Amino acid sequence: MFIRKLNKDEVLPMELLLLADPSERIVKEYVARGECFVAELDHKIVGVYVLLATRPETVELVNVAVAEELHGNGIGKQLVMDAIKVARSNGYKTIEVGTGNAGIGQLALYQKCGFRIVGVDLDFFIRHYPEEIVENGIQCRDMIRLSQDI
Repeated sequence: MFIRKLNKDEVLPMELLLLADPSERIVKEYVARGECFVAELDHKIVGVYVLLATRPETVELVNVAVAEELHGNGIGKQLVMDAIKVARSNGYKTIEVGTGNAGIGQLALYQKCGFRIVGVDLDFFIRHYPEEIVENGIQCRDMIRLSQDI
């Protein structure tokens, strides 16, 4: 697998990005302000992540997604670890990520990659998304905030 920055003239892998965030409008907004990276396997894009500078020396990992048929193969962990490496090499001191309270797998993944829970943004998904989001049979209401010094 090869991870690289998406070129400005390439089409966004929107179907992958929407796996991690159901709002095309919100995805387009943060991708325009951030940097999009893709994972390729056999010349096919199978994963994506987006880094977005938020404050001095701080960057947020705002979207991590892997093609559904490849879940469980370690690609998500490789993407997160690559994002940490890229952030560090770009001089950032802190990397943050937020995920839904119902994203049990995502919470486990981020903690396995060294992130620690630092807060909860109550009702984030209720305030920012018009449609109800359900994962693992649980309504996604709150944003769990995680952070790591790099």
